[in-house]
Amino acid sequence: MNMQKDQLTVGIAGAGAIAFGAAAFLEQAGHRPVLWSPSGKRTERLAAGEPLRATGAVECTFHPGVASDAAALVKDADVILVALPGYGHKMAFDAIAPQIRPEQAIIISSHASFGALYLSRLLAQRGVSVPIIAWGTTATTGRQPSYVEASVNTVRSKVDLCTVPSARAAEGLALCQRLFGDRFVQRDGLLAISLSNLNPQNHMGIALCNMTRMEHGETWDQGYNVTPNVGRLLEALDKERLAIAEALGLSVRTIFEHFHLSFHVPEDTVSNMNQEMHRQGRGGTGPTTADSRYVTEDVPYGLLMTVKLGELTGREAKLHRSGVEIFSALYGRDFFSENQLLDALALDALTLDELKTLSQEGRNRVPQPG
Repeated sequence: MNMQKDQLTVGIAGAGAIAFGAAAFLEQAGHRPVLWSPSGKRTERLAAGEPLRATGAVECTFHPGVASDAAALVKDADVILVALPGYGHKMAFDAIAPQIRPEQAIIISSHASFGALYLSRLLAQRGVSVPIIAWGTTATTGRQPSYVEASVNTVRSKVDLCTVPSARAAEGLALCQRLFGDRFVQRDGLLAISLSNLNPQNHMGIALCNMTRMEHGETWDQGYNVTPNVGRLLEALDKERLAIAEALGLSVRTIFEHFHLSFHVPEDTVSNMNQEMHRQGRGGTGPTTADSRYVTEDVPYGLLMTVKLGELTGREAKLHRSGVEIFSALYGRDFFSENQLLDALALDALTLDELKTLSQEGRNRVPQPG
C-alpha cells in the first residue's frame, strides 16, 4: 500500500446500505471508493452513469467507481473493505483472496464468526501476508432507499478494531484513522472484536419482539419500540456476552456504552436511551420484512458464535442459544447449521488456547476441516 498518496482507492465488496454509507464517507474524506455488487444488480444504475446521493449524517452526490467482478475490484485498490452481510463473507473471501497482493490491506466491516482467520488461511496458502483489520461494528448506520441512494443515519464516534496478525496492529489502526478519522479503539485481538459486535444480541431482542410488524411489512419506529420489557431483554443478553468476555480476561464495551457512543445519547437504561434516540429523530425504522439481516445474518453468524464461545469458556449463553432455537422454529430452518465460516474453520475441533493463539497470529495455523 502506497502510504505516500493523499488519496487511496478503496475497493468495497458490497453494495448495500453499509457499503453505500462507507463509500459516501470516503468520497467526502477525499478518497476514491469503488463498489462491487456480487450479483451485479445493486450497481447497475451506478454503472450506467447515475450518481449516488447520500443524505443524513453524510451529505454528498458523487459517481463512485463500479467493479464488474472481484478481480477488477482488487486490481487497482489500495485497500479492500468487505461490507457484506456475514453470510456473504466466505464467498467474498474466496473471490478476493486469489487476487490480493502483499502491498494491500483488508478491512472487514463488520467482522463475523472469525472470518479473518479463514481469510488469513486462504492468503497463507498463497504465501501472502497483509494486515486484515476486523471492526467490531460498522462506521456508519443507515438504510438504502434505492440503488442510487444512501440514507446515513449516524456516523459512529467509536469503532472497536484489531488487526490480524497482531504484529501489524499499529499499521492497521493508522490506516483506518487515515480513511475514516480518529474514531477507532484498539482491542486486544480477534476474540475481543468477536465479542464487541452488539448487533446480533440487540437485533435478536428487537426482531423477536416485533416479528409480526416485520411479517406484515409495517413501517415502524425501531427506537420507540425498544420498550422497557424489550430493553430488559437486551440488557440480559448483554450480561451473557460480558460474562464470556470476563472469562477470557477481555475488556469490551457494555450495551450502555454502545448506545451512548454510537448514537450520542446519555447513558441510561437501554429503553430510555432508545426513547431519547426516537425523540431526537435518530431511532431509525425497523425491518419491513422477515427476510431481514437482523435474523438471516445475525442469528447464524452472531448469536451462534457467542453460543460457541460460551461453550468454550464454560459461561453458557442460555438466552443466545434460546434465540437460535426460537428463530429456527419461527423460520422453519436450522440456523445452527448455516454458518459457513465456523464450519470451514472446524471451530469445534479447536481448544480455547488454540483459538486464542490463532486470534492473535492468524495465518495457516488454522486446521483444515475434515
